Amino acid sequence: MQLDQSAGDGAYWKTSEAFHDAGQHLLWDRDHSLVAFNERVFSWATREDVPVLERLRYLCIVSSNLDEFFEVRAEPHLTAKRADDHDGTFTSESFERLSLSLHRLVERQYALYNDAILPALERSGIKMVSHGERNAAQRQWVKQYFEREVRPLLIPVGLDPAHPFPQVANKALNFIVRLGGHDAFGRSNEIAIVKVPRVLPRIIRLPDKVAGSKAVFVALTSVIRSHLPELFLGRTVEQFSQFRVTRHSDLAVDEDDVQNLRTALRQGLVHRHYGEAVRLEVSSGCTEHLAHFLLKQFDLPQMALYRVSGPVNLVRLTQMIDSLDRPDLCFRPYKPCLPVQMDVSRNIFEQLRHADMVFHQPFESFEGVLAFLRAAVNDPDVLAIKQTIYRAGADSTMMDLLREAVRRGKEVTVVVELKARFDEEANINWAEMLESIGAQVVYGVVGLKTHAKMLLVTRREGKGLRRYGHLSTGNYNARTARLYTDISHLTADTALTTDMEHVFVHLASQSKLPRLKKVWMAPFFLHKNLIQKIRTLGQSAAQGQSTRMVLKMNALTDLGLINALIQAGQQGVQIDLIVRGACMLPAQVPGVSDNIRVRSIIGRFLEHSRVFYFRQGTVDEVYLSSADWMNRNMVRRVELAWPVTDPVQRQRLVDECVLAYLYDSADAWDMQSDGSYCRVQSAPDKPGTGAQAALMARYGSPSSNRAKG
Repeated sequence: MQLDQSAGDGAYWKTSEAFHDAGQHLLWDRDHSLVAFNERVFSWATREDVPVLERLRYLCIVSSNLDEFFEVRAEPHLTAKRADDHDGTFTSESFERLSLSLHRLVERQYALYNDAILPALERSGIKMVSHGERNAAQRQWVKQYFEREVRPLLIPVGLDPAHPFPQVANKALNFIVRLGGHDAFGRSNEIAIVKVPRVLPRIIRLPDKVAGSKAVFVALTSVIRSHLPELFLGRTVEQFSQFRVTRHSDLAVDEDDVQNLRTALRQGLVHRHYGEAVRLEVSSGCTEHLAHFLLKQFDLPQMALYRVSGPVNLVRLTQMIDSLDRPDLCFRPYKPCLPVQMDVSRNIFEQLRHADMVFHQPFESFEGVLAFLRAAVNDPDVLAIKQTIYRAGADSTMMDLLREAVRRGKEVTVVVELKARFDEEANINWAEMLESIGAQVVYGVVGLKTHAKMLLVTRREGKGLRRYGHLSTGNYNARTARLYTDISHLTADTALTTDMEHVFVHLASQSKLPRLKKVWMAPFFLHKNLIQKIRTLGQSAAQGQSTRMVLKMNALTDLGLINALIQAGQQGVQIDLIVRGACMLPAQVPGVSDNIRVRSIIGRFLEHSRVFYFRQGTVDEVYLSSADWMNRNMVRRVELAWPVTDPVQRQRLVDECVLAYLYDSADAWDMQSDGSYCRVQSAPDKPGTGAQAALMARYGSPSSNRAKG
């Protein structure tokens, strides 16, 4: 099987001393690379060939991504400390450089929202009306809505020594008001804060009787600002602005110093909303006086201030998208087929004894995974079920199936990762529920996140026991399985399922891990084995043998792996990296990485699968993995990589996850030697072909969207 190569803003360099053998090289900055990724996502919102509500959704996705970026990545810059993953020591200068890129992206977001998205929506009969645009009937309805639904929940707080600046939660909507005149006690305290309760909808649709022929919406901020004077009787509202503060929200728990991790995390969740402030968003018209006052309250530098011409939280506009029944303004619904390898009329365990199965989600349905677990739950010969849980979500069919398995008397062991970022509360709740009904619940190894995705079923067959396993590049989450590309692998391979059993026993007992036959596991073997594989191909290339690597992942930031890849490329290995997000390796730099190409695919679905292809001479290998090539995945997480040895399934993965993405001419972006990304352009007389669109056409039902969108 041969693979032959065919056909943002600039990043900031950072130095690294990791490249001893090849000399000191320059790497792209990780955080700027993440900003560049969001610029590529933003590009979908700018495309006129994309339905307008989907363009708005991409705009919301970028805002959501930036929220998480600030919550997780900004704090080290502000505090000028060293972050994880060997990212370097951050300074005030690094914060300012990063802020410049972020400010440019935010400005482009709101310019697109006001100048392109809103006019396109209005042409389609959807309008967001401000107070000045509302007619008399609409103003009357809004006033009644304010009095009935909003005002009873608002408690303005006038600031004075007895009423200090209130606690402001992470990403909560507030108003700051500067007042004229005197209060009821004759004092001239001029600043008041109005907290907007989270229970209120941020986008309100006007009824047809006042909306006319259009779908008319008002923002909650517009409703409140129109009636601010009514909250301060006897005072004049001289200045005001909506504002939102983003806080550092990465939970930090000293696992070596707690008796009960679950209890410590639940307590930590209470304080997450009040971490260190890292960003302040205000209305574009916010006066310097109010902006300076807020910056001082939150102890933030000027570069942390973001003035926006619209809602301070664009993410909430998804409420409007979801409330509209306008399929003509959205992607045509995609309905995945049932996994083509699975015959639902036959016993699934019998099928797996004959051959492995591979599912390519979301092009094939996650129902295949649920069918495997459902069969295990309903089969009286199944004795035990073991599963890892990372992000199951708050509403999970899979959790219901595990609960039913316990009820039927099966031995159920669940390794729940409590520290899955922003899913901690849901995971704690599932852990407590399963434990309460008799499941064996463990939380993995202290100091490590269990990020591996595996499900192991033990079944009595004849006089013995046989294991069946499911391994995945994604999460056991039916919702994200409709939105993320991932690979599921079902197998009855004895060596592979025995390795899975060893990993489960290790996670539960923390006993020494025996030698694994097929699985590469972090933090013990994965990093070392990947580097050894890369070096072996490099040595073979140096001896004149034909070699090839195509590596698909979400992020590449580990310095040891980057160093090994650069050396292998210099030895003659042809390397293609398909990296969705942050990539610190500089591609196509003369004399450094001439043989390395970096490509990013941004499509309708979020690229999430990790697929590693290695070819040495005529021998090729394909590995699937739960791990990105980041330092944290290699040394601070429990991760798995495993080979797909069935030649039919291996070729399918090459076709669908390697070749399709290398030849993508619609959704692909190629890294240039200066670190910027250029979108791949097809010939003017030939429309581009996207890998995702091709897979949708291959697996979707006739009513599904066959075009790229």
